[in-house]
Parts: sequence; structure tokens; C-alpha cells
Amino acid sequence: MRRTRVKICGITRVADGIAASDAGADAIGLVFWSGTPRFVEAGRAREIADALPPFVTKVGLFVDPQASDVHAILDAIPLDVLQFHGTEEPDFCRSFARPYLKAVHMKDGVDLLEYAALYQDAAGFVFDSYWPTDLPGGTGRAFDWSRLSPSVQSKLPAPAILSGGLTADNVDDAIRAVRPWAVDVSSGVEELAADGKTRRGLKDAQRIAAFMKGVRNADD
Repeated sequence: MRRTRVKICGITRVADGIAASDAGADAIGLVFWSGTPRFVEAGRAREIADALPPFVTKVGLFVDPQASDVHAILDAIPLDVLQFHGTEEPDFCRSFARPYLKAVHMKDGVDLLEYAALYQDAAGFVFDSYWPTDLPGGTGRAFDWSRLSPSVQSKLPAPAILSGGLTADNVDDAIRAVRPWAVDVSSGVEELAADGKTRRGLKDAQRIAAFMKGVRNADD
């Protein structure tokens, strides 16, 4: 049976990291970009990383950082993978002796294969929605999944990771439509306030479990 991998991104609390791992997530994401409520300080990120069981991959997300900032985080936290979510150049991404993921913002007119070809040594590509007035990722909005067809994925130099607007309600359909190697979720598993809006940075264990159930349903 084919198994879709899962990353729960934007973890800011130890309990949320444990909830993700207990639910069966393969990886958790720690955001080191201060422009989002999901930003986590190095000390807290280390606490989260240390609380995780073996075999849960720790991914550090950056948006156009200085090299010194990335090195400082790597000195403080045992990250397994780096994720670059901005306009970082290929040479920059590969300069930290870690596997890296490169985000591809699904803007109109972007040639996905041409862009991916610039990052031949990436471990994977995170295909995420793009909204110019919102955050670089974790917007809670989906893009047109048909853009990531099997024929496109077959020509990528690394596996496709589907992100953007995924929830427990649509992840089954998303996986069946796209068949990505992995899915990446943040806002879709966050706590909901009384007005129904997500509380960015605060995960909900029940929503995580429901999301994981949706992934497994699609894999059956």
C-alpha cells in the first residue's frame, strides 16, 4: 500500500508536537520567520525538538534568512531538514550541509518545472498557495490541484509535497487527485476561535487526528 507522508507545520508548543507525533505525523515544522504568529523562539523550539520521539523529522522553516541566522538555529536545535519558503537562491539553500525543501509559490504564470530545475539537489518541493497580501505560507487557501498533475510530478527532480488549504475535509480528495509524495498542513489543524477563525500557531489535537484519518483513508 502506498503511504502518503505528513508534515504538521507551525508547531509552537511542546504538547502540539507530541500530539502530531502521537497521531502518526512523519515530520513537524518549526517556523523561524518572525513575520508570522507561528514563529517560535530558539529556546522553545529546542524544547519541542527534545520532546519528540525517534524517527519524527524536525524541519526548520525560513523565509529569506541571513546565513548567520540559519547557522545560529542549527547550533541550537538538532534540525534534520531545512525548508526555504522565500526567494532563496539554490547556492544558498545547499550551503548548510542539510537536506532542504524548496517552496514553490503557485503564482499564475510560474513554470513549475523550470523553477524546480534550478534546485536540482532539493530533497523535495513544497507546492503552496500564493496570496500577495497574506503570509508566504499557511494561508489556509488551496490552489488549483490540476496544476500538479502526475505528468508534471514525473518530471520533477525531487518528490512533490502538497500544501495550501488542506483540512480533514478535503485531504482525502486532494491526495486522490494529486497523489503527492507528502502533504504539509498548518492552518487546517489549528484551534478554532469562537468566530470560526484559526488561532494561528496553536494546534488542535482532535483536528490533527482527523486530518491523519483523512490521509489514511486516501491511502487505503
